[in-house]
Amino acid sequence: MKQAQPPATPARTERDGDARLVGVVLDGAKPLPPQPDDTWLVAIDGSQHSLRAAAQAAQLAKRGRHCAIHLVHVQPWLSKEAAEIELAQRGWEATAEARALLDRSGIAWRLHVLMGDPAERIAALGAELGCRGIAIGSQGVGATVGLLLGSVAYKLLHLSQTPVLLVR
Repeated sequence: MKQAQPPATPARTERDGDARLVGVVLDGAKPLPPQPDDTWLVAIDGSQHSLRAAAQAAQLAKRGRHCAIHLVHVQPWLSKEAAEIELAQRGWEATAEARALLDRSGIAWRLHVLMGDPAERIAALGAELGCRGIAIGSQGVGATVGLLLGSVAYKLLHLSQTPVLLVR
């Protein structure tokens, strides 16, 4: 089954010094409240761990009257040409289940598809958006294995100035 295409016109794009596309922002069907009282950033990589993080953030966000969730999907570096063609589509496909979950919950969302180091980009976006917290799924492999494998969740815990919620 072919995945639906992302919106033709992104709400915003980000380019680096070489004019390479390094970020795309895509809005959901329901507009974000002008001043949400509860905003969460949820890191989505397409895994069931990240889907559980989205569900937990949705439960927490629904406690506020005007809630919003920002989803973030970070891709490794792509060539300039590949980024133009594939960046938005890759993020759209990886977040399909999380977006559907939020739509069913009636929660407004915005998707940020970025390129670069996942932990660094997620931490920076959480600070930029002024989120209450960042939710990220964790496989629970332990600190030693996380250090050896370079766990995104582990690195995010150390980089982020925004509180981080690890969901297993």
